[in-house]
Amino acid sequence: MDVASKAYQNLLKRRPLNVRARFGNEPLGLVSGRDIASAMNEAGAIALAANARNALVIKGVLKAAKKLDAAVLLELAKSESTYCGATYENIPDYALQYSAELGHGVVFGLHVDHYGIKGPDDVLKGAAHLGHVLARGFTSVALDASHLPDYENLRATRDLADWIPSGLGLEVEVGEIKGAGELSTVEEALYFIGGLNAWGVFPDYLAISNGSLHGTYDPAAGQVEGIDLARTGEIADAIAPYGVSIAQHGISGTPLDKVGTFRNYGIRKGNVATLFQNVIFGLKMDPATGNAVIQDGSYVKEPGRGIPTDLWNQIVAWCDAKGYGRKSGDYKKANLPFHDPILDLPPSVQEPIVEEIAWWAERFLVAFGAAGTAERVMEIVARRPDHNAAPERTILHRRDAFGPGAAPGGGVKGEGDYSD
Repeated sequence: MDVASKAYQNLLKRRPLNVRARFGNEPLGLVSGRDIASAMNEAGAIALAANARNALVIKGVLKAAKKLDAAVLLELAKSESTYCGATYENIPDYALQYSAELGHGVVFGLHVDHYGIKGPDDVLKGAAHLGHVLARGFTSVALDASHLPDYENLRATRDLADWIPSGLGLEVEVGEIKGAGELSTVEEALYFIGGLNAWGVFPDYLAISNGSLHGTYDPAAGQVEGIDLARTGEIADAIAPYGVSIAQHGISGTPLDKVGTFRNYGIRKGNVATLFQNVIFGLKMDPATGNAVIQDGSYVKEPGRGIPTDLWNQIVAWCDAKGYGRKSGDYKKANLPFHDPILDLPPSVQEPIVEEIAWWAERFLVAFGAAGTAERVMEIVARRPDHNAAPERTILHRRDAFGPGAAPGGGVKGEGDYSD
């Protein structure tokens, strides 16, 4: 994308306020997750949301996004921020660095994934913490109180969503993600989204439990990829009048031919995390799914791929000392102590890792139908009312996505209504 073009320069002027405050002098195409969501809805595509447990993921995904002119999301879960070297503090800086190395022109958002809420204390802490994270440049948030009973989930999500600027992206979640056979219902989704709308909260995405699993599928333990697209489509159709689409979690380990059908079932955001970690570690992977291969109860390191074998052996020794099994998902916790050693590897080792990340990202972007969506984001931003224009111009709120009149299930909260 031509950084000097009128469309791209207009995009820079209309980036979210927190982005302009932090990166105003940089031609960084960091946009609101809400604009990316709108672009995916219009294009019938899916935004690749890559969990950046290591900074090299950012470099590889941005490289793929620029090649295919695709809008993408770089994300990190609240839990990941405690065991990864890439954090809410430094991910915006890495994104700036790698975007600059590519000559800028990449359109992307920064997403706070799975911001876990376990009770009222987390809501109060989240108001201050998310304020700091957004000031760093993040442009979208996923609030996850899904393990709470439905009404408590609804209240906690509403309370914290009120602290997120309406111009930024918002994802919410109903039904914990537990694996095959664990399915959210249409009724749960309608109750949740309709209730949020009634309280003046208008999400872009809904994450549901539709049979996916975070991490590696271990066939020896009876784990199989079980995303139920029929139920997903039913929920997507039910919530579409609310302007909400499906965020699909736990894609790593799903066959790419199945991934290519996701957009037919109302999925507009696709999270990929463990697969990119597998690439960095150089683990043996199923070429059709990216699932880490487990042999004799252990991950398998492939020589010549990913990090050097001696560094992998250090990771194994560290995990052994922690008591983690050699096929354990807890290997993800090695991302913190080994983040800097990986970034200190010479370019001759780093660049093949970045190229493989980019190769996988390209495969997902093609399957998602996301090529060219960066242009669609620029079109959406261009036709949005300019908040910096004359004061008589209308300011867009999240509920305006539904056009004139109230959204199904609520609209504007009336005085005395919807009390706890």
